[in-house]
Amino acid sequence: MGWFPCSGTSKKKRKKKQSLDPVQSSSESIRSNPLFKTKEVIKNGGSDNLAAQTFTFRELAAATKNFRGDCLLGEGGFGRVYKGRLESSNQIVAIKQLDRNGLQGNREFLVEVLMLGLLHHPNLVNLIGYCADGDQRLLVYEYMPLGSLDDHLHDPSPGKKQLTWNTRMKIAAGAAKGLEYLHDKASPPVIYRDLKCSNILLGESYHPKLSDFGLAKLGPVGDNTHVSTRVMGTYGYCAPEYAMTGQLTLKSDVYSFGVVLLEIITGRKAIDNSKTGVEQNLVAWARPLFKDRRKFSQIADPGLQGQYPARGLYQALAVAAMCVQEQPNMRPVIADVVTALSYLASQKYDPESQPVQNSQWSPSTPPRSKRDNGKRSSGGGGSGSGSGSGSEKNHTKRYF
Repeated sequence: MGWFPCSGTSKKKRKKKQSLDPVQSSSESIRSNPLFKTKEVIKNGGSDNLAAQTFTFRELAAATKNFRGDCLLGEGGFGRVYKGRLESSNQIVAIKQLDRNGLQGNREFLVEVLMLGLLHHPNLVNLIGYCADGDQRLLVYEYMPLGSLDDHLHDPSPGKKQLTWNTRMKIAAGAAKGLEYLHDKASPPVIYRDLKCSNILLGESYHPKLSDFGLAKLGPVGDNTHVSTRVMGTYGYCAPEYAMTGQLTLKSDVYSFGVVLLEIITGRKAIDNSKTGVEQNLVAWARPLFKDRRKFSQIADPGLQGQYPARGLYQALAVAAMCVQEQPNMRPVIADVVTALSYLASQKYDPESQPVQNSQWSPSTPPRSKRDNGKRSSGGGGSGSGSGSGSEKNHTKRYF
């Protein structure tokens, strides 16, 4: 799964050896733009000071042992990510190297440097620096030892523990706080545009941070309701109105967050091409189940083994259902999502003292409870094109 741009990537111009650093020269013009200032950055000393350091390619090659295979952490739309150790500070970092044949180019690299150089929050990944030597483009981040949320939900290594209900709600609330900072604290607001499980990285104690800001856009200001842009993002997470019209709003991010929250609750993938029909699409699969509270236990990830609070599940599903409404004006603002999920994260579930839900069955066996009158299939998918109904909103709101 990856990017789906509507138009091709622009060709890069060749630069003379003695030309100025393209990132530094471009950053000067953006730093001087009064629109690109955030309240938090101003409080912390002013947005004219980009915190990112510059590195030479030789330094980063040494840090990764010449990008040796055993240092490889993963690969995405931008390129490969390596674990490295900076010789100058002895700091362990993650180094992302641009694939020069990939879908992301110099513009996305520049956006990433500027966004993370100016925006700072505990739930945004920390950009340490960058390299723009010749045609080499690399980004240096703080190292997130627990990998991505996607690794834990969909590609767990052997022996890795399943995420508990408490941990899932903590991750969901933290990711929502990062998005709230972009929407409400930045001026103008920042639309993330690529919220997905693989872009939520986990630090110690499963502290979540949003990463990969190459597709981020400055949001509408004044009387404008949206910004128009070519459609880019990851299939399965893209809001339907944005996919169809190219009109991007803050509510587009809210839809994507709803898909992520569904993945956290269900353990299913946003899109699973190994399934057929409605089973491929997480949102389309979940929407009918939202309408019948008796079927809510069928939505919960079987990996939880019934260890979740029934009321907490209902409330989390209500939040997810409202976030993935087809009509953007029916979705909540992210601040309200943060309020709801922060409350759920504060309600700690203890399987030793609280009841374990009777929802453990395989896709080929019938449910054990009369209340859970439907078969469960593992896997699934999510898309912005699933169908919905007007009654959905009224049904989900009452579960708060």
